Amino acid sequence: MDILSEVAALHDSTVELRRTIHRYPELSGKEFATTELIVSELEKLGVDYVRPAPTGVIAVIEGNSGGKVIGLRADMDALPVAEETELLFKSVNYGVMHACGHDAHTASLMAALRVLNKHKAEFDGTVKFIFQPSEEFLPSGAESMVKSGALDDCQAIAGIHVKSDMPVGKISVQPGPRMAASAGIDITIKGLAGHGGNPSTAVDATVAAAAVLMGLQTIVSRELSLDNMAVVSIGTFNSGTARNVISGNAVLSGTCRYYSEEAVEHVIKAVERIARNTAAAFRAEAEVSVVPSGCKAVINDVALSAMAEKSVAELFGIGALAMYPISGLNEDFSKYQSICPLLYALVGAANNDRFEPYPLHSPKFMLDERCLDYAAGLFVKLAMDFLK
Repeated sequence: MDILSEVAALHDSTVELRRTIHRYPELSGKEFATTELIVSELEKLGVDYVRPAPTGVIAVIEGNSGGKVIGLRADMDALPVAEETELLFKSVNYGVMHACGHDAHTASLMAALRVLNKHKAEFDGTVKFIFQPSEEFLPSGAESMVKSGALDDCQAIAGIHVKSDMPVGKISVQPGPRMAASAGIDITIKGLAGHGGNPSTAVDATVAAAAVLMGLQTIVSRELSLDNMAVVSIGTFNSGTARNVISGNAVLSGTCRYYSEEAVEHVIKAVERIARNTAAAFRAEAEVSVVPSGCKAVINDVALSAMAEKSVAELFGIGALAMYPISGLNEDFSKYQSICPLLYALVGAANNDRFEPYPLHSPKFMLDERCLDYAAGLFVKLAMDFLK
């Protein structure tokens, strides 16, 4: 088949689907209308599907008998973000927005499904299309897809993510770490409240917490080796009730991003040590919790990445291949690693001549809709090449 021509012929319908999903975004675990929209499209096409969770769909297209099985995944949920674009199809659900491009992922996967369904007599094996809920927030939608057992026979699963900081037409499929694992950090500093004018009678939780915050920044810079990457970031610091009251309680919360179990084990011990000992130095106490989210790092399989590099070069030209820095973002796509090797491709969606390249999760996030064709074409090509 001529994949690019097939995808181009579907461009208008793919854009229409993406814009419909964008206009009516739904939060994690609440993708009911989006799920029904996907189901209605599958039923029009006569494609079999299962629904492993209240939201989310796995569609199945079987080619000729025998052969391998590959899964293709798109996430469907939106974010609790109030959209600030002037798009004609901007969100009508105030406070909810597809600020991460999942609308594009879903529409592109549906386009790929249409193409592969039309040409299913031309390949051996099976393609499973995973329209996944709840990527942004736990409980993980990927985990519900895995637990269903509907993907147990997959020998590879490929996913994509559009990137607003990479030009449209560029694609990264490099091997190794792609997305980081994460752990939540919660620290409570307990002191003794007192009058702001007489601090010697109190134990200042704010001062102790500030010292803990600064001490935590030495974990990565002074305790981890350069080949054992991690990030420790404190996002919230809450302490005190009034300007003239010494705070007796302070609460810090943050995140750790990492790629190896060795790294997170070290970070957990270091956070506990620094928080407790630093608090004690200020006559306070620290309660510490560092809990991994359960979403491990996304690691691209070396063999799948090599195949994908050839796929991209053959379909779009070798100039389409791009290198992209290892990311500290977390993705529940890693859940599928319990089944089979993974490939996570990054697809450029930026067009700096038309709009500002606002980052993922920004209320001003936009993408060049030409990326839909690149993503859909890549899905098709990866499936065909894997099933050869």
